[in-house]
Amino acid sequence: MTRKVKALQSALLDWYGSHKRVMPWRAVRGRPNPYHVWLSEIMLQQTTVATVGPYFQKFIQRWPTVSDLAGASQDEVLTAWAGLGYYARARNLHKCANVIDKEFKGKFPNAEAALLTLPGVGPYTAAAIASIAFGRQAVAVDGNVERVVSRYFAVKEPLPASKPLLKEKAVWLAQNNPNPADFTQAFMELGATVCTPRSPKCGLCPWQKTCKAKKDGITSALPTKLKKKSQPVRYGDVFWIVRSDGAFLAQKRGSEGLYAGMYQLPTTDWVKNAKVMRATALEGFEHVKFLPVDVKIKHSFTHFDLVLSLHVVKTQRKSLDKKLKDSLWVLPKDIDNYAFPTLMKKVMRVARQSGY
Repeated sequence: MTRKVKALQSALLDWYGSHKRVMPWRAVRGRPNPYHVWLSEIMLQQTTVATVGPYFQKFIQRWPTVSDLAGASQDEVLTAWAGLGYYARARNLHKCANVIDKEFKGKFPNAEAALLTLPGVGPYTAAAIASIAFGRQAVAVDGNVERVVSRYFAVKEPLPASKPLLKEKAVWLAQNNPNPADFTQAFMELGATVCTPRSPKCGLCPWQKTCKAKKDGITSALPTKLKKKSQPVRYGDVFWIVRSDGAFLAQKRGSEGLYAGMYQLPTTDWVKNAKVMRATALEGFEHVKFLPVDVKIKHSFTHFDLVLSLHVVKTQRKSLDKKLKDSLWVLPKDIDNYAFPTLMKKVMRVARQSGY
């Protein structure tokens, strides 16, 4: 390790000791709980710290150990996760808990290679768990770390092409550091609170004196990114079928697809051509006339945008047709007992605001 690297590590760790945020998954003293580290890292993927906090607390209160989580049903986990988005994370979380419980006797492996075999655990998460929970010399590179490294070395090659180089530079900065757990968290913390995407607070940075982007006056311009292509749009119909007592028709999705295992309002397939989209009769409701409401619900996913047309019917029907597989009536007061994704809660809200 060069004298420069050692000095940078010391400065970052000193800064972190004085400025780290209090988070429910961070240990006040001693080694962090691996279960807490893993759970928080999965939740924090594509999600902000402020959003994750209450969900994390809810999970560890309900399932204090990974074995407790393994003992829950997928339905229970998806329901508790509802609102966090990216629901494949929740399904993998449950699968991973079962692997830890059954194959590792409730104990997390402490090496990156073993962690990488777990459902939902990729290179970043494996490195984060290995370093934070077990003090291993592993380098976790997330978007915050990439931004810090890009600016410190003034890497002008745009993302994502620059990722290998940024990882290489991050490894150089982290090499043989004296406290892997704190260093990993400090690296990410620096990007999250000081070296921010907009208006970086360079005057507070422990590395400001040797930061090349600051020296060149190009901090805010980095990292550069290739211009994103416009998102494709899909179209569909969604049906708000409501009884006189306020209960509405919901369906449980199958084990495949975007919202696998979750609950939804009845909806058609989502297609690419709006011209071929029209309201169709639902099986079991072939003779019911739906009232098309002049309302469009728009929602963005990672790889496409969605526009749903709302269709409404009020029905006196109390029981469900046998053909309506995996369907049920849900009273508004019971919504939180089912794993409805944010999109479906948005549709429900729009339907009620439209007077239905």
